Amino acid sequence: MFRGAVRLCAARGHLGRALSTRSGGSTLDWAGKVSEIKKKIQSVLPGGAWNPLYDTSHLPPEHSDVVIVGGGVLGLSVAYWLKRLEKQRGAIHVLVVERDHTYSRASTGLSVGGIRQQFSLPENIQLSLFSVDFLRNINDYLAVVDDPPLDLRFNPSGYLLLASEKGAAIMENNVKVQRQEGAKVCLMSPEQLRNKFPWINTDGVALGSYGLEGEGWFDPWCLLQGLRRKVQSMGVLFCHGEVTRFVSSSNLMETISGEEVTLKRIHEVHVKMDHSMEYQPVECAIVINAAGAWSGQIAELAGIGKGPPGTLQGTKLPVEPRKRYVYSWHCPQGPGLETPFVADTSGAYFRREGLGNNYLGGCSPTEEEEPDPGNLEVDHDFFQDKVWPPLAQRVPAFESLKVRSAWAGYYDYNTFDQNGVVGPHPLVVNMYFATGFSGHGLQQAPAVGRAVAEMVLEGHFQTIDLSPLLFTRFYLGEKVQEHNIF
Repeated sequence: MFRGAVRLCAARGHLGRALSTRSGGSTLDWAGKVSEIKKKIQSVLPGGAWNPLYDTSHLPPEHSDVVIVGGGVLGLSVAYWLKRLEKQRGAIHVLVVERDHTYSRASTGLSVGGIRQQFSLPENIQLSLFSVDFLRNINDYLAVVDDPPLDLRFNPSGYLLLASEKGAAIMENNVKVQRQEGAKVCLMSPEQLRNKFPWINTDGVALGSYGLEGEGWFDPWCLLQGLRRKVQSMGVLFCHGEVTRFVSSSNLMETISGEEVTLKRIHEVHVKMDHSMEYQPVECAIVINAAGAWSGQIAELAGIGKGPPGTLQGTKLPVEPRKRYVYSWHCPQGPGLETPFVADTSGAYFRREGLGNNYLGGCSPTEEEEPDPGNLEVDHDFFQDKVWPPLAQRVPAFESLKVRSAWAGYYDYNTFDQNGVVGPHPLVVNMYFATGFSGHGLQQAPAVGRAVAEMVLEGHFQTIDLSPLLFTRFYLGEKVQEHNIF
């Protein structure tokens, strides 16, 4: 019975209700008090103009309807759709808090920028189908008056996934699902692969799946800056700082089965300012956890996962940072302009970068090989030992490649089922998630932002039903496994 109550709990309340919980008139009362204090000080000081005794212009506002923790593409997408879908212009005040204002460690800018529909889950396929339409028509969505149009440099060269004999049946089933959802993907035999891509060695390949439309790669930095520019033009405020505390209230609730659970509501977010001990409390109605690799830590700050093990209160957000390396190399005799984004049977991948026989690639490590996420240092031996050998076997021309540079970035890795977490928490009733996509958050950000905004504003998903990606699956033990993660 309690599990049924948990499922119902996930689709309750939305922003209209949440806003009504704020103490009536508190903003006006405070503004009035400040005005009176100013008048009193002004009456005893020489001169007529009010000169503030302390400059607070660098601080975030004291009140915001929605506070978004994380200013990467997922957080910015949620901000965009909240403003786009609001019933009246200016009705919703949105604040985005981002601690890395340079985005030097942000997953967005360190990504290889791929987008595909070749997933095993219908929800992921649907998310990417909408997102590629968003990217193709980017200036219909993100144009700003008097600013130059965005050029995402979208390269529609497709994805080519390769399967061994062992994985061929799974690939066939995945392609069937992809086609049912409207993706244009074809299966290719080893002979067909050699005919279309003469640079490929098909030893050990039983089957390939090739995206005919809506797949390829784009400039992630351009999308990030385009979203940021657009939401600022829509009135979204930004703050460079770190969320360090949530102030919340609690209420006991009895479930249908008679079990007591504690419901919490966040009323205030404390933001510590960049390079300072100073912090600003921000009163809010809704908190969006879009903190990427660090969203698990933000959830803990809100008390999520701090109850007894095996209970809903004790269920953590299973998202943690995982470090991934990206290597850039040059190969004069490498594959040409028709080269798709290739994912090998070994897990190694590569794509073309520009027009001068340059390539980007890498490989996800095994659980035993997971590197320390405490820094973004690159392990060059990993390329020599784990990436280069399978790629040189698959593309013989890569025997003579030369690595030119490399970097590391973070996956917001969902250790439970490597899938996104979207929508509200069942007990911290005004915290919503947009995280845990384990490497495909960038490409699905436009659709995920829309889904979260729908849930906040209407109380349910409207365009794509993402109920399988709700937080409650962690407590219920219902994995939504995505097989095509690399």
